[in-house]
Amino acid sequence: MSSKQAVKIEIAKLREELNKHNMLYHQQDKPTISDEEYDALKARLLQLEQENPELRDLFSPTQTVGYAPAKKFGKVKHSKPMLSLANAFAREDVEDFIVRVQKFLGTKEHIEFVCEPKIDGLSFVAIYKNGKLFQAATRGDGEYGEDITANALTIKTLPQTVDLQEDFEIRGEVYIDKNDFIELNETRKKQGEDLFANPRNAAAGSLRQLDANITAARNLKYFVWSGTIRGATTQLNIIKKLQTLGFTVNELISTCDKIEDIIKYYEKLGNTRASLRYDIDGVVYKVNSLALQERLGELSNSPRWALAHKFPAQKAVTVIKDIIIQVGRTGALTPVAVLEPIGVGGVLVSRATLHNEDEIARKDFRIGDTVTIQRAGDVIPQVIAVDLSKRSSHSVKFVMPQHCPICGSNTEKDEGEAIRRCTGGLKCKAQVVERLKHFVSRNAFNIEGLGERQIEEFFNDQLIATPVDIFTLEERNKHAHFNLEKREGWGKKSVENLWEAINHTREISLDRFIFALGIRFVGEATAKLLAKQFTTLAKLLTFMNLPEAVDELQKIDGIGQVTGAEIRQFFNDEFNINLIHELQKQIDIKPFVVQTIHSAISGKVIVFTGSLTKMSRPEAKATAEKLGAKVGSAVSANTDFVVCGDDAGSKLKKAKELGINVLTEDQWLDLIKH
Repeated sequence: MSSKQAVKIEIAKLREELNKHNMLYHQQDKPTISDEEYDALKARLLQLEQENPELRDLFSPTQTVGYAPAKKFGKVKHSKPMLSLANAFAREDVEDFIVRVQKFLGTKEHIEFVCEPKIDGLSFVAIYKNGKLFQAATRGDGEYGEDITANALTIKTLPQTVDLQEDFEIRGEVYIDKNDFIELNETRKKQGEDLFANPRNAAAGSLRQLDANITAARNLKYFVWSGTIRGATTQLNIIKKLQTLGFTVNELISTCDKIEDIIKYYEKLGNTRASLRYDIDGVVYKVNSLALQERLGELSNSPRWALAHKFPAQKAVTVIKDIIIQVGRTGALTPVAVLEPIGVGGVLVSRATLHNEDEIARKDFRIGDTVTIQRAGDVIPQVIAVDLSKRSSHSVKFVMPQHCPICGSNTEKDEGEAIRRCTGGLKCKAQVVERLKHFVSRNAFNIEGLGERQIEEFFNDQLIATPVDIFTLEERNKHAHFNLEKREGWGKKSVENLWEAINHTREISLDRFIFALGIRFVGEATAKLLAKQFTTLAKLLTFMNLPEAVDELQKIDGIGQVTGAEIRQFFNDEFNINLIHELQKQIDIKPFVVQTIHSAISGKVIVFTGSLTKMSRPEAKATAEKLGAKVGSAVSANTDFVVCGDDAGSKLKKAKELGINVLTEDQWLDLIKH
């Protein structure tokens, strides 16, 4: 396998893994890896995409935000997208950020930044109309959030009325302070309920309750960090105005314009974070001037004018008691370390993923090893080092199994891949069960009430074996012997709720349907690419019968040879095609609707040449892309406009030779006003 193919495989796996963790974190409030592990995966993917621009993908986790809102809440479209923040982990990252801001703005002058604690909670937006709280929503996927108005009304310190009649909105972070978190978990323990892993999960779970009375009992708090206040010229203006209106702002917010002062702020906050009544996991830096924020604009998933500087992970030492193997839906064998339970940052941890065979070989993890683990805020930590001085002389090197621990089939590890897989396919119970779990998961069919435990129960009792069985379960329940209402843990109301949830998903968009099929290397991003390319399932299936399908798939930006081959193989498998046809009898798969931007340059190809004087080249490019244009690097017959600044060279000459419309900088600025 070539190095380029290996890169394509790694990118596909990283995208799939990050999409899964986005769903677990943003929708289910049940993250399974630490923030630092997540950040490391995302940083690796971003590095590979930057090194291989031909493999970039608009729907990659590096280009998207959060996750789609759950169906149990109404959807709210945000007035402006709620974006995530780019991360920094060292002083050099912060210095690079400041240089990028200055370069984009075409200045070497000091830029003033607002510095504030990064609250480890759940982002929300609240809209006020005529002096009253009108609506509140979670971040969701950044474009749409979940309507949590009833729950927001129970937050005691969030004003329901304000002395400002103009319409405006606030944005902030909901959290539970440390003492309330301890008290909440003590109560849950006495009542025999599952404990929350950390305050962030507790806050998210509390704010997203269907019963607002439960939310009211949780004593949620919040900080505002932004808003839309008429007349404000700086970020600090907004905060101070909101404070005068009765909103809670963080008392540690400050301003700095030199890197030395910024780092001093970060270090001081890091040294005092343990004494704060709430959890923070870093510092956020924002350009203070709103005019400069507007000029800087945004990337697809993060603003250019803000940065999150994360704190180092917390560490502890423990022992690996055992290494067990989990089998996923694509047959991937994942080694998991069973740890001697130890508290890290207030959370008792007992397991850690060891990722894959290559990682175990590289770090030589063994049963009985004394290891250092680190945790950055969530449940499952990362094992980062082995203390060889404490390794027993009888220690045995861990070897990944040559046979699947579930079905006994051979396991294989392809060249260029880090993961060993079971070859059992549908003969492997673990793979079938995991595929069913994937099918009903949040970002696929999102069937409420049919979680991992129910899937395992129904599969083991032979009630469901394929996704089609899910949609025939209600009808079979009327005539079959199993009578779901009489099963342990079920009752009339819970069964009715299940039927309602299943029937609610009988209409699904094409991209979610493709993702639900569980095709190897096809995460949510690639599923959207396929849906956007073919728009209907019929067109997709017809295309897959063409002998040149794999070659044509590679022409879609973001789909490489390996992924294309997997897609073609899936849609040429008789079992899979029969399954799809049977599903079509039960559900309605809606065409994918492609949204377009309407402007004077939407759909046009723009090339910039020469030195621009009224905006930097990066700002001009960003403006063009925001208006729906594609920015080219070279002039060709496909170019629509060439924008010329001072000292234009060969590109201007070629544009004239090809008869392409040439614009001065002023003509360009006039064009994009309309």
